[in-house]
Amino acid sequence: MLQSFKGDGANAPVAIQREAYSAPAFWIDTVDLCFDLDPAKTRVLNKMTLRRNPDVPAQALRLDGEELNLARVLVNGAGTSFKMDGDKLVLENLPEGTEPFALEIFTTCLPSKNTKLMGLYVSNDSFFTQCEAEGFRRITYFLDRPDVMASYTVTLRADKAKFPVLLSNGNLVEQGELEDGRHFAKWVDPHKKPCYLFALVAGQLVCREQRITSRAGHDHLLQVYVRPGDMDKTEHAMNSLMASVAWDEARFGLPLDLERFMIVATSDFNMGAMENKGLNIFNTKYVLANQATATDVDYSNIESVVGHEYFHNWTGNRITCRDWFQLSLKEGLTVFRDQEFSQDLCAEASARAVKRIEDVRVLRTAQFPEDAGPMAHPVRPDSYIEINNFYTVTIYEKGAEVVRMMQTLTGRAGFARGMKLYFARFDGQAVTCDDFAQSIADANPESPLATLLPQFKRWYSQAGTPRVAARGEYNADAQTYTLHLSQSCAATPGQSEKQPFVIPLSLGLVGAASGAALPLHGTGSAGENHLFVLTEQSQSITFDNVAEEPVPSILRGFSAPVVLDFDYSDAQLLTLLAHDTDAFNRWEAGQRLALRSATAALASGTNGPVLNAAYVEAMRAVLRHPTLDAAFKELVLTLPSETYIAEQITLVEPQRIHTVRESMRLQLASELHADWEQTFADHQDNGAYSPDPLSSGRRALAGMALNFLCLAAVASGDALWPGKTLQRFKDAGNMTDRFNALQALVGSGHELAAPALARFHSLFKDEALVLDKWFALQAGAPDRGGNVLPAVRQLLAHPDFNLRNPNRARSVIFSYCSGNPGGFHRADAAGYVFWSERVMELDSFNPQVAARLARAMDRWKRLAEPYRSAACEALKRVAAKPDLSNDVREVVERALAD
Repeated sequence: MLQSFKGDGANAPVAIQREAYSAPAFWIDTVDLCFDLDPAKTRVLNKMTLRRNPDVPAQALRLDGEELNLARVLVNGAGTSFKMDGDKLVLENLPEGTEPFALEIFTTCLPSKNTKLMGLYVSNDSFFTQCEAEGFRRITYFLDRPDVMASYTVTLRADKAKFPVLLSNGNLVEQGELEDGRHFAKWVDPHKKPCYLFALVAGQLVCREQRITSRAGHDHLLQVYVRPGDMDKTEHAMNSLMASVAWDEARFGLPLDLERFMIVATSDFNMGAMENKGLNIFNTKYVLANQATATDVDYSNIESVVGHEYFHNWTGNRITCRDWFQLSLKEGLTVFRDQEFSQDLCAEASARAVKRIEDVRVLRTAQFPEDAGPMAHPVRPDSYIEINNFYTVTIYEKGAEVVRMMQTLTGRAGFARGMKLYFARFDGQAVTCDDFAQSIADANPESPLATLLPQFKRWYSQAGTPRVAARGEYNADAQTYTLHLSQSCAATPGQSEKQPFVIPLSLGLVGAASGAALPLHGTGSAGENHLFVLTEQSQSITFDNVAEEPVPSILRGFSAPVVLDFDYSDAQLLTLLAHDTDAFNRWEAGQRLALRSATAALASGTNGPVLNAAYVEAMRAVLRHPTLDAAFKELVLTLPSETYIAEQITLVEPQRIHTVRESMRLQLASELHADWEQTFADHQDNGAYSPDPLSSGRRALAGMALNFLCLAAVASGDALWPGKTLQRFKDAGNMTDRFNALQALVGSGHELAAPALARFHSLFKDEALVLDKWFALQAGAPDRGGNVLPAVRQLLAHPDFNLRNPNRARSVIFSYCSGNPGGFHRADAAGYVFWSERVMELDSFNPQVAARLARAMDRWKRLAEPYRSAACEALKRVAAKPDLSNDVREVVERALAD
């Protein structure tokens, strides 16, 4: 099993090392669980068949457990001696040899008091489970590790009136009545699984059902379970599930392998969703939607998350992780699959491009800072103290980019061949990232991936974001253009030296004068796009027959998760923005121009106009462009976030960044005022509501126009547009338009925001997810004279606020501490004091949520004074708490480390 190493001090957290992995001393073949469900005291009878692992020296059986009351232990039906070693149940007198033996363990647990929401817990008078990563040990004593895969039979017994629905993994084989108004349901999962994929649900639930026939001709029952009253919000989730089933079978030949597939929604959930075999448990945020309560973004997120959890059925469930260091084996791969799914559902190329830009924006604003901070870790980490802290954007989003590069290097068809080989080799097993990469390479022996596989796998072992420096030389006489490329990667905690990565760079050339896409000669192809694979520290590539001086379009489609350094002139960026055929680099050119203006203003300390006339005119041209997709226009006109701007400078003054970005917004609002009016007029009416990409894009652009029009109105004292915006808020026929109008009023700071917020609350006071939006909007509002923190403290005292509900806690506290840098980083340190109070308060009952909040201070060392010293004091205050959880301690101590 995984070995543990203690640091100095008796209470030092335990560090788990990847290189210390060893196979389990015992295998568990079958598990028969019987639950007598009672919120105050649930009884769990666990009957297992085990056998010794012949490849491991004979040793005691050490079973994981946490907060369990042990009543009985039997081996082959007879009592046996045992001992407790901390939380572990240790059995030494077990049968010799490798023949199977029976182990029976009877325990009780207290679901109603389980505030960690890990293991078996109660939410709104219903039972739910969350076992990933190490929650099953809170249900029964077990070998709680992913490489122990067993067959499960589960019997659930409960009061029928209180818990009429009884669900578990697999197929329902029997159900019936019991004495005293109780009933039972028996479930059998035909597929072996690790215990982290176990699930049960019991409660007052209703369901939407859909019967489908697969491409292979098999019939299946799909079910979405929700609380009574939410049935009208389940259609989109069901449609997304049906689309996911069809896509996975069509794209990768992976069919649904159970008679039924179930989704259950709960409002108390630490994560987004969980892929338990055949019984996915979801946060309500990613299931419930109708046009009155959910925005276009909600619809898109539901589609993506439903797809993600369903795709885990094969990439995570049928083939799972050998150990938790291999987490990206399932998560990175499945994020890639859900991204491909969402892109494939887009009917037009422009919508696919928008989806790609949105994904990259998440990577660059969340994962790149993580790569540069104290919690930096490889896609396959080398050690951890608390595994829950490593469900990160590095594991998920960067892991997905690593898989995407494999597809880029092997081609779409080649990658599909690799997936087929992967399942042929490892179906039903617990394996590693190396096993996956080897399968993709072996299926494509002529590909660059196969040739470069040992070097490519540095993406798994090296932390940090590589930087690619590029320099171009044009020889007009010879009509050649040479790109000189080099790569580097900064040191990260525990890794001072980095070896060169394999970096696929998609390249093109755009005529500086003509704006035309130039053919690429001398590269082995004469098309307009070339894939260059950078493997050395420095390499060059030369293009022939280049008739005019080009502007290089490098890293098209964001072909690798790197930072590109190229000294583009403003004129070159304007050329790419106007003419590049690659949508990503067209958007990127606009971002670079805006970022350049912001950093220049920060360096000079100017308080005047930030954006130059050429940039403003370029944005005007984008708005007026007759054929560009509305969603793409909205992305181009969205300025880089304050967080992303902060990552581009050495010494960060958050208040100054906030002031500069607000100045940029006001300048766009004022100088493009007539264009915003026309844009709103052209996009305000979209007919009957549909969450499709085209309609969503039009609503997004109309919402942006309202935001800018209200901003300009407040600056000029004009009451026209705030009044129109309030009326649109009142008349809106869908949540997207209504919330866009509310955002415009709140974001501009207009006095009409207060009555609009009050009206919004009165309309949706009984809709928990909508109230989350209401709370988050206020906590994330632009800070004007330090007004946000007092408002946030008032929100905590609001009757509808509940700190113990993760969604509600995130809506206020995370929106402020993590999503509102201008309001959070206060010179008087009050924001940091608030953060430390909330981290310690949350840690007392839900360490997992507390640890995620603690990450808000990852980048404190880059702050200017007085922020830096105050942030350090806040971190030390949390670290000094004597009963701090390992979850939070790991985060704050790494942040404080030199």
